[in-house]
Amino acid sequence: MIVIDLNCDHEHLFEAWFASSDAFEQQKARGLVSCPHCGSLQIRRLPSAPYVKTSSHSASPLPPPSPQAITARLVDALRAAASKSEDVGERFSEEARRIYYGEAEERAIRGKAHPSEMRELIEEGIPVLPVPTDKDDLH
Repeated sequence: MIVIDLNCDHEHLFEAWFASSDAFEQQKARGLVSCPHCGSLQIRRLPSAPYVKTSSHSASPLPPPSPQAITARLVDALRAAASKSEDVGERFSEEARRIYYGEAEERAIRGKAHPSEMRELIEEGIPVLPVPTDKDDLH
């Protein structure tokens, strides 16, 4: 297995595991490799250094991150993504439906919705994700 650094035509960076370089090329040619951020199929491989296992790598493995550290990183990533979206405020549920049903331009949005409205959106199959509004919400 190899890890390949990739990016899409929208400059989203990500990595993926493949059995070999040939496996990556074959999957890409068949349209099976897409950007996890935007779904683009226009993917290119980035230069990356090979991983070489040395005794120092196996001598002292890093401890796994704590659940709190994982949660903090995830929330920070969600907030960063939300900061690049359009704030539709109290119209969130309405605008999410309009986008989902093709009545409005597809774009990333954020806003406020009551928990019951969020459940209704999820039950309709509309992908939504609650994001804490500030760092104090983690405690």
